[in-house]
Amino acid sequence: MNTKGDGENQDLPAVGPRAPAADDGSGSVAPADEETPSQEQAPADDVAGLRREVTELKDALLRRRADFENYRRRVERDREAAATEAEAGVLRKVLGTVDNLERALAAAGTESSLRDGVALTLRELLGFLESLGVVTLDPLGERFDPAYHQAILHEPAPDFDPGTVAEVYRKGFTYKGRLLRPAMVKVASGVPGTQGGGGGDVQ
Repeated sequence: MNTKGDGENQDLPAVGPRAPAADDGSGSVAPADEETPSQEQAPADDVAGLRREVTELKDALLRRRADFENYRRRVERDREAAATEAEAGVLRKVLGTVDNLERALAAAGTESSLRDGVALTLRELLGFLESLGVVTLDPLGERFDPAYHQAILHEPAPDFDPGTVAEVYRKGFTYKGRLLRPAMVKVASGVPGTQGGGGGDVQ
């Protein structure tokens, strides 16, 4: 009996295919089901991207906030300027009353009681205007300033230096630094008989 042949012909147990081993580069073989470094890196990249996005959103929010603050301040300045201009328009109408009272005081032959009453009214009115921030321009003897004075006449004036105001025909007024109307004046000159105009328009 040939036992060797019988043993070689015996069936062997079946073995299924094995998954290929993963080589980590160090020469050792890692199990196939173990996570690779590239798979571990992906979540870290996502977190870094989210952080960058949050930083960009914060910067955009700060810029929007600064823009809004600048807009609010600009609107506030415009509102204050509009209110000041509206008040100035009302005050311009009152200035005619001041002129009439001053002319009444300058008139000759008026009774003392009337004159005293007009003088009191004028003082009260000027006090009211001053409380609102109105400043009277009475530049007699001052240097002519075209920003605040309107020159009606230029002629020599013995008691005044050339270029100074020798006579005030009508007083000027300012309101919180804004010119309501210039003072109408005569300017002393070094040459006789010259006339001319200057400064701002009468308002």
